[in-house]
Amino acid sequence: MSGAVLLLPGGDEVSARRPSPLMATASVRALGRRLARAGQGEGLVAHVVHYRYRGWNGSEAHLARDAAWATDEVVRRYGDVPVCLVGVGMGGRAALRAAGHTAVNSVLALAPWLPEEDMAASPEPVKQLVGRRVLIVHGTNDERTDPELSFRLAARAKKANRDICRFEVHADGHGLHQYRSEVHALSEDFVMGTLFARSFSRPVEDALAAPPPLGLRMPLAAGFGKSLRR
Repeated sequence: MSGAVLLLPGGDEVSARRPSPLMATASVRALGRRLARAGQGEGLVAHVVHYRYRGWNGSEAHLARDAAWATDEVVRRYGDVPVCLVGVGMGGRAALRAAGHTAVNSVLALAPWLPEEDMAASPEPVKQLVGRRVLIVHGTNDERTDPELSFRLAARAKKANRDICRFEVHADGHGLHQYRSEVHALSEDFVMGTLFARSFSRPVEDALAAPPPLGLRMPLAAGFGKSLRR
């Protein structure tokens, strides 16, 4: 085993209830299967993280804590292998927040839920992203998680870490259903590149290299993935 993906499902802002295993993992199961197939020859394992609580729950940040615990478990089971955290919605926030773990080399956040950046409160941290490759993907018509907030976080993080890019999925909503095949292809391209040093596709290379805001508002082209390699 030479690499691991931890899949972090969505959650709620506040909830002490335990998540339903089937409902909680529905958003990440298909992507997890695709990544596992793509990395099978490289020795990739993919695990879905099952949270203790459905909610982030303020300063408790339960989902991020569970992501860190799961990363510890990967190290315990498999040794010193690179880990990519892949999160959806509130799971995207958990992936970004837990990126400071020494085993994490990359983060993929799909339609991440992020709090409003209140001038009176501490902004969402980004220092933990330094030294990691980060990809954020957000639909421009997302009505559940504000895409502008993920852009702002990416812009702040880019000042300290050039290995951050963000793709916008034009006219798609929170679930990224309209361009699911393109989003999954982009995810595969990024994860295989970060964990196993495969070459990135040209759009990902360009997004990582472009200065803000260009590399943080990169449009995801329809049909992406039909011809990934140059």
